[in-house]
Amino acid sequence: MSGQQSKFTTREIATLAMLIALTVVIARIFLIPVPMTHGNINLTDAGIMIAALMYGRKGGAIVGGASGFLLDLLSGYGQYMLFSLIVHGLEGYLVGQLGAGKSGWRQALAVTIGGLVMVGGYFISDSILYAIPTGLLGIPMNFLQGILGSVVAFAFFRVLNRVRPQLN
Repeated sequence: MSGQQSKFTTREIATLAMLIALTVVIARIFLIPVPMTHGNINLTDAGIMIAALMYGRKGGAIVGGASGFLLDLLSGYGQYMLFSLIVHGLEGYLVGQLGAGKSGWRQALAVTIGGLVMVGGYFISDSILYAIPTGLLGIPMNFLQGILGSVVAFAFFRVLNRVRPQLN
């Protein structure tokens, strides 16, 4: 979202919708199942973080919540849909709040915090849905997914930021 506006432009709404769709598609294509668990590693976080760095906290929350929710719906993880809406929405909100319009090191810090929020959120989600030991077992793979998403988002956003003025 640009400037101090409180409303999105039609162009921004269309772009956020495309980012949601792109995040879901990329997460479904680049999917690494984790043996002996109920989950997988994907690039959802990268898409969320890129959107948050581009469109700030509101755009990050919208893309995060919607893409996490839809990904679970399409992937057969219906029990996680509400949790993903909240966890990924908060992740996008925080990355956008802390990193949008900021310098490189602030962006790196923002995506790191976003990844940690995702790990903590899914620890809580798994603990509620199953048990605390299940939540603990999910931490390493969620942490790996958070690192992967943060690195991809930070690198891709820096490149995208260089070419974005040429696209307008």
